[in-house]
Amino acid sequence: MNLPATRNVERVVIATRRSRLAMWQAEHVKHRLRALYPGLEAELLPLSTRGDELLEARLDSAGGKGLFVKELEAAMADGRADLAVHSMKDVPMELPEGFVLAAITAREDARDAFVSNRHASLAELPEGAVVGTASLRRAAQIAERRPDLRVRTLRGNLDTRLAKLDRGEYDAVVLAAAGLRRLGLAARIRTLLEPAQSLPAAGQGALGIECRSADRALRELLAPLGDAASEACVRAERAVNRALGGNCSVPLGAYAELQGPRLRLRALLASPDGRRIARAECTGAAAEPERLGEQAAQALREQGAAEILALLSAPK
Repeated sequence: MNLPATRNVERVVIATRRSRLAMWQAEHVKHRLRALYPGLEAELLPLSTRGDELLEARLDSAGGKGLFVKELEAAMADGRADLAVHSMKDVPMELPEGFVLAAITAREDARDAFVSNRHASLAELPEGAVVGTASLRRAAQIAERRPDLRVRTLRGNLDTRLAKLDRGEYDAVVLAAAGLRRLGLAARIRTLLEPAQSLPAAGQGALGIECRSADRALRELLAPLGDAASEACVRAERAVNRALGGNCSVPLGAYAELQGPRLRLRALLASPDGRRIARAECTGAAAEPERLGEQAAQALREQGAAEILALLSAPK
């Protein structure tokens, strides 16, 4: 892949998905850049991605998280864009050669949110109620706690998901709290699910800014947008996923919290029906987040992760 070389940065084009939430996130980064560098010109390049177009299929069966970033990376590769803004939970564990995460921003609320027009919490849902989610991770944890509920796939952008709830197609939906807060929809949250109830996805709540690895001047420009504490947590979480070969077909959660100079990391791996779940909790130096993530992955293996992974990879 031929990538443009380093240059002086006077103007940047930010690639983004077209959804309202993605546009908010890109605008947020644009405003932060303008605040840091008043003379910098910044504009958005909204793009449609394959992940946005496949509204009926589960991501795990359609190609995984890369469906949300490939078109943005193509725009950077051919020079139409200089950087891209992603929700970190949507970023594949391995980036293509020639690209790098230049910054991981300060994290919003990483928790999952229970949203319903008629019920106050997951525990109050009646037997047989229909719960919507696009996440195998969320579905597995719901099924473990409430096997009497019907968990159905819910795709589409945030507004589309809420509209389906409001039309009565679902009794409740589970969404990322961060997205609701960013769009001023926090009032829709009936209950926040604590990590002990629904362990978040690796990177949930944080934004990642991707650019070409060869563009050193841009990387230096973007570095101040990063948050060291959030980056350490997200790196530890992603290391769990990477060590287990995690992707959208693996119901895997990972959540790290900074506690002084150390990180507390919780992780789980589940079968989609929630009947088998391996859990691990580790602490380690915040300066070595990947090492802690690998430690947590090993602890999951000792709790039966290999058997769960074998079930997931077995022919359907």
